[in-house]
Amino acid sequence: MSLRRTFFACLFAFTLPQAALAEGKSIIVLDASGSMWGQIDGRAKLEIAREALAEVLVGIDPTTEMGLMAYGHREKGSCSDIELVVPPAAGTAAAIASAAADMKFLGKTPLSEAVRQAAAELRSTEEKATVILITDGIETCNADPCALGTELEASGVDFTAHVVGFGLTAEEGKTVACLAENTGGMYIEAKDATSLSGALKTTVAVAEPVVAEPAPEPPPPAAPEYNFAPLAFFIPGMPVPIEEGTAFALYQIASDGSLGERVTTEYGEVSVTIDPGTYRLETRLDEVTVLQDVTITADAIAAPEVILNAGRVIIHPKGSAAGPDEDGAAVQLLDAAGERQGTYYGVTDIVVPAGDLNVRVEVGNASATQVVPVIAGDTTEVDIIAEAGLAAVEGFYVEGMMLETNAHSVAVYPAKKQLDGSRERIATAYGAGNQFTLPPGDYVVEVGLDLALAEAPFTVKGGERVDVSVVLNAGVMAVTAPGASSILVMSGKANLSGERARLHTEYGEAINLTAAAGDYVIEAYRGDPAVMTEATVTVTAGERTEVTIP
Repeated sequence: MSLRRTFFACLFAFTLPQAALAEGKSIIVLDASGSMWGQIDGRAKLEIAREALAEVLVGIDPTTEMGLMAYGHREKGSCSDIELVVPPAAGTAAAIASAAADMKFLGKTPLSEAVRQAAAELRSTEEKATVILITDGIETCNADPCALGTELEASGVDFTAHVVGFGLTAEEGKTVACLAENTGGMYIEAKDATSLSGALKTTVAVAEPVVAEPAPEPPPPAAPEYNFAPLAFFIPGMPVPIEEGTAFALYQIASDGSLGERVTTEYGEVSVTIDPGTYRLETRLDEVTVLQDVTITADAIAAPEVILNAGRVIIHPKGSAAGPDEDGAAVQLLDAAGERQGTYYGVTDIVVPAGDLNVRVEVGNASATQVVPVIAGDTTEVDIIAEAGLAAVEGFYVEGMMLETNAHSVAVYPAKKQLDGSRERIATAYGAGNQFTLPPGDYVVEVGLDLALAEAPFTVKGGERVDVSVVLNAGVMAVTAPGASSILVMSGKANLSGERARLHTEYGEAINLTAAAGDYVIEAYRGDPAVMTEATVTVTAGERTEVTIP
């Protein structure tokens, strides 16, 4: 019989004995703490409990008075999270099944106080009362189950508590067994599916006035369909959702203890068959990596619980406090020395190890670094503001005549010069329509095309746009020298030594250049040996000047 069917049969036997239940009321106290995510034979205990209740409660006699109490199902870390979910009454089977199906499993284990409250509820009459506690953990809320059992037995009420322990060690079992023994009940230890089935059947037999027929010996367990099913948890009791796509990689272990050959990598919900042996399991999720060894056998399911000790961080990169998220911003994760370890872009939602996370956000040429505290099991959402403004730069021949080429250069410098009088270039682009994201401050932009160069100062304010126009005061020089092998463009004015500076050399018989307004001397060279012909060209801003040198 499968685990599911065995469990169902046990619970069905549990709820059917009407002779016992007709003498009084019963309350099932269900452990809904985070540890119920643990597994028995490859299946989470909470799944087994939910499915079993849903199936067996269908056949309950509507006159049976039964209730459901749960703990740890609403809050993490709370010792007062105890609720009588379904008060004991006739016809509650559907309500109990529905409540169990919707229940979350995430809190602590205040089992003593839960049993105390169940007993108080049942003491409303003098009839026989029974509490069956089903727990997979020991008391975690500073209470003494043994003292509670003695107290309840001394109260004089016909009350009995039975305890079924799921997967508890012998030492853990002693801490809760006394609760049953001190009230005249029984403690049953369940280590696997088979012993769990027997424990529930034995509990039912004790609760009934009529001795039940002994259950037949279960058949030997069949070989599992798979033998490796790892689970990842942010913290103990808080599983990582399947959709996160956690990566589980198995490696051989080299002779020196290091990672050997990779055997497989699986993602999300894993249930695969692996050759028996001892492996190193590498579990990865975003920026978290955990290594641990795991032994896999052929006849059992290895389900290691990997604790990531990690939290989620959501980073919103912004250029100003009131501005939108910057989709193109770089979000860099840094180590303690400030070295980049990983880069994301735009709004970043990642899982990282618990602790202080150093983050640098770059919005264009603006940047900001911030330390983000990350708490294991929690989500931290933060805005990181790399305050910046936008400078839109256009070049013009003259006012109103824009440079529409892709050839002119646009370079941005800080306004303040260095000690040697130079400026360190911040950014360079080419052509029209350039925009620069910059931190607040004073700048100079330089636009150049061929023989024309001009600059303009501007100021950037956080969260604002500034339009910058750079006027070259230039025109176009078009020179043709038929038959020339080269054409030289010289400055129109000679220096103190009587020499003119060479501004441009073109090999061929024509040039077409943008030049600042003014006079230039053109030298055209023909023949071998070369013969030079000279002409003067005056460039007018905003106009095209055409010259032919005979």
